[in-house]
Amino acid sequence: MYTYKYPHPAVTTDSVIFGFDGAGINILLIKRGLEPFKGTWALPGGFLHMDETVEDGAKRELFEETNVQDIYLEQFHVFSTVDRDPRERVLTVAFFALVNKNNFKVIAGDDACKAQWHDWNHLPSLAFDHEEIIKMARQKLQEKLRVSPIAFKLLGNEFKMDELQLIYELINEKKYDRRNFMRKMGSSGFLQKNNLEDNRVCSTIISDTMAEPASPRTLYVYSFNEEAFNKADTSREWRKYPFDF
Repeated sequence: MYTYKYPHPAVTTDSVIFGFDGAGINILLIKRGLEPFKGTWALPGGFLHMDETVEDGAKRELFEETNVQDIYLEQFHVFSTVDRDPRERVLTVAFFALVNKNNFKVIAGDDACKAQWHDWNHLPSLAFDHEEIIKMARQKLQEKLRVSPIAFKLLGNEFKMDELQLIYELINEKKYDRRNFMRKMGSSGFLQKNNLEDNRVCSTIISDTMAEPASPRTLYVYSFNEEAFNKADTSREWRKYPFDF
């Protein structure tokens, strides 16, 4: 109905999907099957359809190219360098998400000829400005981790304290004292501690006075108490327990 004589930029979405494998953090990449950058690794994403929001477009492209769906994507930046795409003037809206890799079977589709997880510290050469996008996504992840327990999204329903500490160390790029880390996590009130001795499970909300004993004979796993967090988040009390170590 309306037309304009001035050229308009196109819009794409790109998604940085972080996944934990028990030993390190990975990023989900696709190998492009079309030009430009055919055969080069890139973030899953593509052009926005005329009848969808950027959120819907990001979810659609992620599913079409990797088979990953039903995850929460958080928008973190718009990249608008004039020459970032050799085809035309293109803006991209970038999202990130944290997932447990075991929950998804990655399958390449659409214009992606391959989809695969890559260690985030050993990424291949990337198309467009996707290296810059990933760099900023990692910075945003560090910022988010200081005020929110997003690290739990990388884990299964039950996990070891060592796994949780490793995730914090990988994201923040620093080492933590084990006992201090456990004490800080325990003081949050958002962890449920499960004692697996004698095949009996005894659950309790841990506190800073109930730190895990150092004995390797005692088996414990933990789970994130989302109900406790949501209750505290509603009252803003969770700010008493920052996740900044």
